[in-house]
Formats: sequence, C-alpha cells, structure tokens
Amino acid sequence: MRDFVYAPPQCEVPILHEAPDFLILDKPSGLLSVPGKAEDHQDCVEARVQAEYPDARTVHRLDMATSGVMVMARTAAAHRHLGLQFERRHTHKTYLAHIWGCPTDKNGEINLPLICDWPNRPLQKVDHDAGKSAQTNWKILEKFQSHSLVKLTPITGRSHQLRVHMNELGHPILGDRLYAHDKAFNAAPRLRLHAHTLEIHNPTGGARISFTAPCPF
Repeated sequence: MRDFVYAPPQCEVPILHEAPDFLILDKPSGLLSVPGKAEDHQDCVEARVQAEYPDARTVHRLDMATSGVMVMARTAAAHRHLGLQFERRHTHKTYLAHIWGCPTDKNGEINLPLICDWPNRPLQKVDHDAGKSAQTNWKILEKFQSHSLVKLTPITGRSHQLRVHMNELGHPILGDRLYAHDKAFNAAPRLRLHAHTLEIHNPTGGARISFTAPCPF
C-alpha cells in the first residue's frame, strides 16, 4: 500500500439536481464523502454541501479517490426512504473505469466474496470461506493500446468491490494506489473510476428517476 497525504481538491461540489427532499451532486476525485477520524481529514463532501444546504444528510458514500454521482437527503423521511433503497438494492448504479490491458472477452461477470484484510486495512481481499457475496458485471466500451474503457455495474455494494474485482480479473483500475501494480498506478494521475449513473425511486411519489455525472476522463 502506497503512502498517502490527504490533499482534497479546492473546488466546489457541483449540484446536478436540487429537490425539496434530496440533492444530486457530482463528487470530485480526492475528496472524502464524510469526515475522517484525523483532524486534517474533516474537509469532505458532507461538510462542503452542508455549508450551503444545512439540511443535507449523507445517504451513501463513494471512495475518496472515486468521482461521480451521489445523492444526499434533505429530510428525515427522504433519508430513511433512500437509505432503505440502498440497503435493499433497489438502486441501480453504473461506473466508468480505465483498466490496465484489454480483456479477451467483451463482457463478463465477477462473483468473488470479499472481506476486510484486517492487518492491512483499509484493503479488502477475496475470501471464499468468510467473505460476503460480491458481484460485478463488466462490459468493454473501448480498447486502447495499453488500457480499456469499461462499464462496471455492481450488483452488490461491498467496500472497494470494483477495485478488487478488476484487480482479481488481472486488469487493475489505472491510478489505483491500493491495488494496482506500478505500471497501472503510474498510468494515470488519479483513480480512473467514476460513478456515472445513479437510478433511484423519488422519495416523494416513488417514481423511478435517473441521474448522470459527466465523466471527467
């Protein structure tokens, strides 16, 4: 695991959609979703958004290095409603990623159980005995000389799931300081993982709605 110094980007958190009971935002890469334990890890999406929207509440998280679409609730009822959607897998998410190399197949499914690697946390690892079920569907969108652009669809929501699964496939995500080998890590200035779309039920009325955050790479 490579050394790390928290240096969050000094930019606004773009609000993609504003409703009375929820917000859709585009999280920048390098910014924590919620405050960390350390004093110098308090700057985060939650704090920045609450500076403008004091009623905003965190519903789910993205890894610090991951960018893309997130939802925050603005009422207690919406927080419960949205939280249950994530818990019961009633949301639908897709990610875009640049991965090292080019898989032979055009698409596939990864089904590898994951568990925290406690001596090396926050790393996660595959454990067929004690790990929790984790499933990811992937599809190649474009091939380049040394890497590929893929769409990743997580069926489950385990910590670091997409990063570990792609690494186990032999195609780590570019710029991943936790799991990628040196060539893949040095191939990009940031983790090339972006939460591209998020589909939820509207907390008011229940209609299915979808939001997209433009991919920055």
